[in-house]
Amino acid sequence: MTERTLKVGYADLLAAIVEALDVPLPSLAYVDERRYYRLLEHRAADVRIAVGVNLAHSGDPWLAASEIRRRTAEEPVTYTPYEPKTDGADR
Repeated sequence: MTERTLKVGYADLLAAIVEALDVPLPSLAYVDERRYYRLLEHRAADVRIAVGVNLAHSGDPWLAASEIRRRTAEEPVTYTPYEPKTDGADR
């Protein structure tokens, strides 16, 4: 891998990490908050595992990014996201 390819690979890996951890805030319902925290915890663990295994074995950032995206797709948002009121009450 050239240095440029490697830099692009690590940029893609960082983008995959951000995508995995950037989940919408939950509604104020208790069940949604619990699902939000559970999802965030699972995705953070998936990222940690994928990066750790990749570093220990191949060191290829493209493979780690691909694995993170695969795991993220398996754990979609299942809670109701927070929606701010649009009637001006939030001001």
